[in-house]
Amino acid sequence: MSLDFPTLLVLATFLTGGIWALDALLWAPKRRSLATEEGGAAAAEPPREPVVVEYARSFFPVVLAVLVLRSFVVEPFRIPSGSMMPTLLVGDFILVNKFAYGIRLPVLNNKVLEVGEPERGDVVVFRYPQDPGVDYIKRVVGVPGDRVAYYNKTVYINGQPAEQDSLGIYTGEGAGAVMTGAEQRMELLDGVSHHILVRNGQPSVEGEFVVPAGQYFVMGDNRDNSNDSRYWGTVPEENLVGKAFLIWMNYDGEAGGVSWSRIGSGID
Repeated sequence: MSLDFPTLLVLATFLTGGIWALDALLWAPKRRSLATEEGGAAAAEPPREPVVVEYARSFFPVVLAVLVLRSFVVEPFRIPSGSMMPTLLVGDFILVNKFAYGIRLPVLNNKVLEVGEPERGDVVVFRYPQDPGVDYIKRVVGVPGDRVAYYNKTVYINGQPAEQDSLGIYTGEGAGAVMTGAEQRMELLDGVSHHILVRNGQPSVEGEFVVPAGQYFVMGDNRDNSNDSRYWGTVPEENLVGKAFLIWMNYDGEAGGVSWSRIGSGID
């Protein structure tokens, strides 16, 4: 078991809660009994709690609330790279729905309640299959049983090309300025429309892939600048973290700081 943040959060919850419970059940009655013996029946006030108990009682509700919210409701992430441009930019702070694809126990990641499954077009956060300690974010392109092909900058699902319309040349700002000059397109994937970037003339991995049961084929919207399923394979269902749904902040130092226009934007 690696001591990542979820593990530390669980340990902190058990530690603070355990100290508080032990004090209430064992230590506090002994302190009161000892105080009564020393001060008589008229002991004026209850004995003072040890400092460690005071801290545990104060922090336990806070730590527990953070654990529940982060594990079962919503979790924040920061976008560190441009692989999902233009949908998500470097410096975007996003929120991820943790129950969209089922309720999982923290740290163990065992699913305890089925809720839903990823659909084509969903933007998902998952643990990178080759290094589960690293979180990735990509768009679901293929679901179990699909035959996914990628040729000439176009995605094919079970033999049918995803509809694309050119939106002209992309102009990026700040950390995204490196993508200026790429072609921006509107792609329609199973009814979900979203923007993608391609660099015409730049070679990329092409071929056909069959998505196994319990796996998902994912790609970045920045098609020629994304390390995704074309390179390392599919994402197991148990690696899913949740569905990205909201940008709650953006800060890009290279673009001058906060981009107020992105705050509160939904993720399509």
